[in-house]
Amino acid sequence: MEYKFTTDNFEDEVLKSELPVLVDFYADWCGPCKMMAPIVEEVATEYDGKLKVGKCNIDDNMPLAQKYRVASIPTFMIFKGGEAVETMIGGMPADTLCDKIDEVIG
Repeated sequence: MEYKFTTDNFEDEVLKSELPVLVDFYADWCGPCKMMAPIVEEVATEYDGKLKVGKCNIDDNMPLAQKYRVASIPTFMIFKGGEAVETMIGGMPADTLCDKIDEVIG
């Protein structure tokens, strides 16, 4: 299941999450973001119960993009225990994304 993260729910859904969280910072107009969408959906299914996966539209949630210094999209951040512990920028193969996730969640 993919979540939709916003300025209003970010603290509860991401920072206070019991599970590690992968946040996909994206925009609707971003070509590489659209290319990554099926990979993010695949990751959400594959890691169900071990990792919360969701998207955050930077155009609609600019305060979050600024707080986490999202300068290029897509930017993927993995949060664990309320902290951003890993950041990956740009399009990438599913294997690369999964390898990083596995490093963080063990």
